[in-house]
Amino acid sequence: MADGDAALLAPSLFEAAHPFTVDDYHRMSEAGILSADERTELIEGVVVTMSAIGAPHFVAVLLLDQLLRAAVGERVVVSVQGPVRLPPRSEPQPDIALLRPPAVRYKAALPGPADVFLLVEVSDTTLARDRDVKAPLYARHGIPEYWLVDLDAQTVLVHRDPVPAERRWGSVQPAGPDAVLDVAALPGSAVPLAGLFGAGQPD
Repeated sequence: MADGDAALLAPSLFEAAHPFTVDDYHRMSEAGILSADERTELIEGVVVTMSAIGAPHFVAVLLLDQLLRAAVGERVVVSVQGPVRLPPRSEPQPDIALLRPPAVRYKAALPGPADVFLLVEVSDTTLARDRDVKAPLYARHGIPEYWLVDLDAQTVLVHRDPVPAERRWGSVQPAGPDAVLDVAALPGSAVPLAGLFGAGQPD
């Protein structure tokens, strides 16, 4: 199922009669039921096939990776398109996650909500899913901060102050291409969005 399909069917899709757990998801992978060549994530008990990564999305993730690493230094682990375990029924793969160091701690278990400083999703074709499905999911699990990068609108929706019981965010503020963002949990981590949206075209 494509990303867009997941968003359109969200009201019914994520109320599956027999939703999978994170442990089920890993057992399916180990048994070869899920192809190693197919990128998937588990969202509210449903295995969702992720769309192919297009050039604008790819470049945006590369630029954000560079900007965040420059801003946070060695204070965090920067994970690019890696899994975050949200038990019992979700294991998304956000485009970028800022995690507690050291990286070696994740040999024992994948990162969970307590390990996360920031999750970032880059949206071109996946805006509805990232806004209407993933934002409430991340709030429900108490992720402290979520940036939704809307490439078409050249805007970052900065989600803070999660209200887990209500699956919503206490604060959602747009930031345009001239803004400089700080990660709330990492003072001094200035990220200039001009480095993302203001990048020039190749010669």
